[in-house]
Amino acid sequence: MMIGLGVEELSFEKLMVNNNNSGGGCKMGGGGVIREWKDIPMELLLRIVALVDDRTVIVASGVCSGWRDAISWGLTNLSLSWCKRNMNNLVLALAPKFTKLQVLTLRQDLPQLQDNGVETIANHCRELQDLDLSKSFKLTDRSLYALAHGCPNLTKLNISGCSAFSDTAVAYLAERCRKLRALNLCGCVKAATDKALKAIGYYCNRLQTVNLGWCDKVGDEGVMSLAYGCPDLRALDLCGCVLITDESVIALANNCPHLRSLGLYFCQNITDRAMYSLAQSRVKNKHEMWASMKKNRYEDEGLMNLNISQCTALTPPAVQAVCEAFPALHTCPGRHSLIISGCLNLTSVHCACSVQAHRARVLHPAH
Repeated sequence: MMIGLGVEELSFEKLMVNNNNSGGGCKMGGGGVIREWKDIPMELLLRIVALVDDRTVIVASGVCSGWRDAISWGLTNLSLSWCKRNMNNLVLALAPKFTKLQVLTLRQDLPQLQDNGVETIANHCRELQDLDLSKSFKLTDRSLYALAHGCPNLTKLNISGCSAFSDTAVAYLAERCRKLRALNLCGCVKAATDKALKAIGYYCNRLQTVNLGWCDKVGDEGVMSLAYGCPDLRALDLCGCVLITDESVIALANNCPHLRSLGLYFCQNITDRAMYSLAQSRVKNKHEMWASMKKNRYEDEGLMNLNISQCTALTPPAVQAVCEAFPALHTCPGRHSLIISGCLNLTSVHCACSVQAHRARVLHPAH
């Protein structure tokens, strides 16, 4: 049993069905008999572990060396976000045991995790692919340097809200974690700069999802580096990136044909020029467009979500052009994927199905 780690005592009788046979033990299909906890075969133990919550798994790892070893080899996904206190101590104790982890979630409501916890993860969990460190306000660049050296197979990293990280450390991480496909830097004001984005665009060419929300030091140079270096980009959140201009959107339109979601909330330097570049990017490759139409996938291609709320410089004709170019963008009730709140001058912009619904109401009014 672990002491002082915030894990309550749990009964393992919940994990197996009692056969009410006082002396015989539990018979297995192959003829073996389970008389004690240590007799449970690894295959059965791992099936049990898959059915219980993470707290129970942690307690199970302390039953005996056999259980610990079995769980160590079989556990690939773990969340400690339920831990309200002493998460760092828990990580220090568990990381050396659970060396095969591929997904680890350490999201916190209150900051608990410290650099030595992340360093322990990096030293022991070298197969880690998906790591969530969001709201880890106590972490410093030491953590990113450790991950860069110990976890080169990272494909998804969430460090949103980690306000102490620097752009130098993020650039260092990008150089060594080149398999990244999803990166969340939302609120990382010091870390998300043009310097960092230039390194990310140069080294992390497989990126598909990037969140730069409220990183107000991000400018055109950084976004253009992403656009040129990450042609498979699918989703980019630039909400609150007040420095960017049309040049960023034009670069994305011209170089990221798979872009499906773009957040430009409060990017008030964006003008109609950016909107027309998005609309025109839709028809640049006519062969691709016709192939999509033949496969009935036309509506599923191109932008499916666009947030231009508070982009007050935009005019209805430009935004309507984008709406018409991308049929998956909707303004109709229940399907809002073109978000224009705060732009009173854009109230005349409507998607095709919204227009059709309006015509139907006019032609066939309810009796």
